[in-house]
Amino acid sequence: MHTRSVTYQGFERDDGLWDIEAVLHDSKPFAFQIPGEAVKAPGEPVHHMRIRLTVDAQLVIQAVHVVMDSHPHSPCPDAMPPMQALVGATLGRGWRKTIDTHLAGVVGCTHLRELLFNMATAAFQSMTGVFVQKDDHTPPPHLGQCRAWDFSGPVVQKVYPLFYRPRQTS
Repeated sequence: MHTRSVTYQGFERDDGLWDIEAVLHDSKPFAFQIPGEAVKAPGEPVHHMRIRLTVDAQLVIQAVHVVMDSHPHSPCPDAMPPMQALVGATLGRGWRKTIDTHLAGVVGCTHLRELLFNMATAAFQSMTGVFVQKDDHTPPPHLGQCRAWDFSGPVVQKVYPLFYRPRQTS
């Protein structure tokens, strides 16, 4: 009845910056009418939206580029200009709060917000070599952020023994 495809990609640029791109594509296998709007043919996109965040090595957003190739309602593109409020924000802790602060409710677009939520993860996955341990006192930012990277877990014990913390037994 409905197909949603979401893709994230990360690219290292020649100028030392990184582009993190997200694409959302919604379609249906049958013709249908969007009330008060156009008729969509089978497979024709209801939504086809793209976001590119350009970030530096500290994950600070340097530029935001948004495209809505297909959208169901005429006011939808009005949600693109407010996305520029993300320039200067950091992909990291508090990212979802940052999105909500700048793009919540009628200021933004539900689908663009959904794409943004996972762009921090896509950036971390794309830029793994950038997040090398900088000193012996500061753990990498991904430690303690999920089950596998538990400071008391076997992965941290193996990969980052300096930051391993045996679980306290009482």
